[in-house]
Amino acid sequence: MLWNKCEAIQNEIVSMRRELHKIPELGLHLPKTRDFVVKKLQEIGIPYTLSEKDSSIVATMHCARPGKVLAFRADMDALPILEDTGLPFASEHKGCMHACGHDAHTAMLLAAVKILYAERENLAGELRFIFQTAEELAKGSAVVVENGALDGVDAIFGLHIGNLLDKTIPSGTLVCVPGPVMASYDRFILDVKAVGCHASTPEKGVDPINIAAHIVLALQEINAREVAAADAAVITMGMIRGGEQYNAIPSTVHIEGTTRALKEEVRQNLAKRIGEVSEYTAKAFRGSVDFKMDWGAPPVINNPEMAKFALDAVKDIFHEEIVSYRESPNMAGEDFALYLQKVPGAFMFLSSSNPEKGTDVPHHNPKFDVDEDVLWKGTAAFVAIAEKFLQ
Repeated sequence: MLWNKCEAIQNEIVSMRRELHKIPELGLHLPKTRDFVVKKLQEIGIPYTLSEKDSSIVATMHCARPGKVLAFRADMDALPILEDTGLPFASEHKGCMHACGHDAHTAMLLAAVKILYAERENLAGELRFIFQTAEELAKGSAVVVENGALDGVDAIFGLHIGNLLDKTIPSGTLVCVPGPVMASYDRFILDVKAVGCHASTPEKGVDPINIAAHIVLALQEINAREVAAADAAVITMGMIRGGEQYNAIPSTVHIEGTTRALKEEVRQNLAKRIGEVSEYTAKAFRGSVDFKMDWGAPPVINNPEMAKFALDAVKDIFHEEIVSYRESPNMAGEDFALYLQKVPGAFMFLSSSNPEKGTDVPHHNPKFDVDEDVLWKGTAAFVAIAEKFLQ
């Protein structure tokens, strides 16, 4: 079994992860990260293509015999967070940090490229290794699809490290469940417009802060009274900005928030109703509102057959450290969902939660870190799936 070779290169995987951790970059354009990945691909000798639209890379392995087409994906982007881990390989880019494990994702997939490319003569078909940008913005997967990287692909798999699902899941455990596993995630923007005036004479103006307060409360009624209890949905306001002076009523208030849903019809209705409720509430208090929906990613829904295939492929690696059922999906989001709308596949989770090592800190936290001892298992999962699929 090829996955047996993965533990032997554990130190190399850790080294790559640490080098990537030093150079976190944001969004669609990741020049240093791309240079690092390209250098590793060149050392391996695998052909690759570079996107002209962003910093994404697709390496392609043609096997000795014809067969099916498989794809793996790793995301490479980081977050605008000031790191506070104290690690000797901490971020060298102030205000930017790998606080979601994407450095580990990239390192694990690079290691899989190395092992699988050396064995291409013993496999059948084609394997595409996708190194994606801008997952945190829910924009990177769309670029990959637009570039045609999924054309002709029969199945796709991805993996997320950390404690995203539950920090009580022991480090080294693989989670792969059929059906919905993560929610959609979208951003909404509301600009409340009114008439500013002196705070002592509110009757001479129209107060956008008062309007915004009513909008915030009214939007919660969508969940409470318009979404069925069995249909999980979230509306959260994460930003409210308005006013510059304590004794002046401003003319505008800016609100931003996010929606989460597990069904596409619920997702679409949340957006529709946020616009309507905000508009009518503003009008009721003599103001107006500009509404914009910044669409992110749909729900992550694993193909049941592909989820089972992955579990069968990795069972000898993880043994009892496998979770194949969870009572409820996670309400975080992932733009891997777009791939699963196009191609059958599954998104897996590799727990690295270890309280003794301090790796149970939440994602997107300045102290976030991963348990590096399990990195080889992520590589092994990719290798085992490839070996089984490309027979």
